Amino acid sequence: MSASPIRIGFWSDREYHLDRMDLRELTAAYFQYYAIVAYIAVALVSGGFALAAVVRGEASPLGVLASVVVAFFLYPVVWYVLHRYVLHSRYLWRSPLTAGTWKRIHYDHHSDPNNLKVLFGALYTTLPTVAFATMPIGYLLAGEAGALAALCGGVIQTCIYEYFHCIQHLGYQPKWEWVRKMKKFHMSHHFHNENGNYGITNLWWDRRLGTFYDGPKDKPRSPTVFNLGYDEDVAKIYPYVARLTPNWPYNTNPTQRKREASSATAN
Repeated sequence: MSASPIRIGFWSDREYHLDRMDLRELTAAYFQYYAIVAYIAVALVSGGFALAAVVRGEASPLGVLASVVVAFFLYPVVWYVLHRYVLHSRYLWRSPLTAGTWKRIHYDHHSDPNNLKVLFGALYTTLPTVAFATMPIGYLLAGEAGALAALCGGVIQTCIYEYFHCIQHLGYQPKWEWVRKMKKFHMSHHFHNENGNYGITNLWWDRRLGTFYDGPKDKPRSPTVFNLGYDEDVAKIYPYVARLTPNWPYNTNPTQRKREASSATAN
């Protein structure tokens, strides 16, 4: 069962698709999304408490700084592991307890990659994950102030990650070459073969662990790139995602779906 996000401002009225938006529209949407607002608030509060502890002499400046640095390097590892071994596993759809969450945070995004409303990670899954991954290490390095500093670092990275993830789905070529390459690799993950390029904004671990590929010439096209293996046959055994999906069964290829919708409208 997935929680309904609070819709304010930009998010209150209709669907938004990144392939029909520009960078200015994306930025306006980004800073009004409820999860991003929450991340910024958490970063300000946790970072403020950590800094106050350093100023009062209650925490080691080096320990607090080390907590942020460790969180910075730990973050890509955690998200690589989660993306590859959890979100792309074929276990979460098997239980009614996890099927709704998996559908919200990954199935919907792969079946409609440019839909901004399902691109952002869900707050109720992302924030606890960031806290669990960063705070224990920070606590070991600098106590409570270190834990808060590490959380602040992890949340700020999450904001950066989400913004660049959105940019990768915009219908334009970024000016910076490194962003263009990042976009190319992530688009291959979404539109060619999902079994690789898990890093999204940081592909260092993909290169080290053999899951990086440069483009279509390196891997065959995957028949499950849009449905992640959850098809009508699977739904007969594990129907939980299908029950939560309007108009099921439907064509999971977003390009073909648009053509079918246009044809139906014309007729």
